[in-house]
Amino acid sequence: MNESNDNRSEDADLTVEHELTEENLNEMRQIRREKLKKLQAMGRNPFLIETWEVTAYSQDIKDEFDALEGQWVSAAGRIMANRHMGKVSFIDIQDKQGRIQIYVKQEIITEEEYEIFITYDIGDIVGVEGTVFRTRHGEISIRADKIVLLSKSLQILPNKFKGLRDQELRYRQRYVDLIVNPEVRNTFVLRAKIIKEIKRYLEEERDFLEVDTPILTTIAGGANARPFSTHHNTLDIEMKLRISNELYLKRLTVGGLDRVYEMGKMFRNEGMDKNHNPEFTSIELYQAYGNLETMMDITENVVANAAKVALGTTIIEYQGKTFNLTPPWERLSMQEAVKKWAGEDFDKIQTDEEARQVAKKHNLDDWETLTRGLVICELFEIYCEDHLEGPVFITGHPVEISPLAKRDPKDPRITRRFEAYVNKWEIANAFSELNDPIDQYQRFKEQQEQLEMGDEEAHPMDEDYVNALEVGLPPTGGLGIGVDRVIMLITDSPSIRDIILFPTMKPLD
Repeated sequence: MNESNDNRSEDADLTVEHELTEENLNEMRQIRREKLKKLQAMGRNPFLIETWEVTAYSQDIKDEFDALEGQWVSAAGRIMANRHMGKVSFIDIQDKQGRIQIYVKQEIITEEEYEIFITYDIGDIVGVEGTVFRTRHGEISIRADKIVLLSKSLQILPNKFKGLRDQELRYRQRYVDLIVNPEVRNTFVLRAKIIKEIKRYLEEERDFLEVDTPILTTIAGGANARPFSTHHNTLDIEMKLRISNELYLKRLTVGGLDRVYEMGKMFRNEGMDKNHNPEFTSIELYQAYGNLETMMDITENVVANAAKVALGTTIIEYQGKTFNLTPPWERLSMQEAVKKWAGEDFDKIQTDEEARQVAKKHNLDDWETLTRGLVICELFEIYCEDHLEGPVFITGHPVEISPLAKRDPKDPRITRRFEAYVNKWEIANAFSELNDPIDQYQRFKEQQEQLEMGDEEAHPMDEDYVNALEVGLPPTGGLGIGVDRVIMLITDSPSIRDIILFPTMKPLD
């Protein structure tokens, strides 16, 4: 098989699925290596070329054709299609903006250069100089005066008809996925726009300061989750990857940085599914003298503005469902939700013993040991979460599951906390932050006891954080947003792996 002596494109060859045996692919890869050796023997080693000046990109050329027609441009990109017709050829190159056709004629670039050019393969990266024109068929193109091989592709790209459809292979070889699936590239362009807009809104409209806090720490606090552990050899201490950056950010608020935020990676050694990856992107922010309602306002606007910038609208479509992200969002207490969907009215259930009888009726595990607040929480998870299409704020979380939130002065059994839901997913979590060091120490102590009893997700004691609270934390509103989930919703991506460039994967071997 000789790729270069056949007028059909490599694309066309690869559309016949039964031809794509490993034997044929290996032969084609070997042919590419032989072509490279010939070029190197001629003193045309593409891997020695360091740079190429690009003066125009594909979509800009098309958008500005009236001004650029007949003008010289220099472009570069990956060959994605080729059509050789004797002494004339057409290739499509792909750059960061899309694709554009290149017209290559032997008498223009010389017979010697043309013979070299027709050995180039799908996937090769070339530099092109020439003039912009429109073909007889109306396609905006570049008429090449010069074409240079800048990098030789030694692998075979998936063909344009079958594409790269193996989902796991797409995640493992994201570099190929980005080349052959333009919609994937667009998803990550939108991801960048969303992140940029979130930061712009917080900094320009809310006067927040972006900061950096430790990723590697001795105490993985700020959330109830199982951390990743490691060992620092020099200090000979056990360390953990952060599960949250909350406690460090609140230390900064104690220090007088009244409005701080950090967007970055968090790590949780837990299960994996379409909504969970062990390494994920989250944003947390803290505003001195703000409260729960302040955080609701910020959440609504952060998410709505991100959708508006990415899609031009606050009404989004996700997997066939429509969500209106326009503020204000619905508010519903956890207790109201339990009454609505579980049929249990906790206005009439006041004691732990009464609550345990409800737990027994609903066959909750270990019902004999549950408190009133834990029964509310478990009933909510079982009966209510599946109804939360949203966007909706769920408020009034029991104190047992909210060790860092301020108690509600109207009912000290619950906290000034909310979780925001869209598409039945929790996308944000916020508190009026607990700033009572005595109360905080007691809650940490109770969590530490649970940790020592085997609950790997219980919050560890953090005495330095308690010390910071003793120095004095002003009334503060705090908020965490799951950036990846927001991006999934806005980009209509069915899995978190679709919006993480390199998701966590089990090694093949």
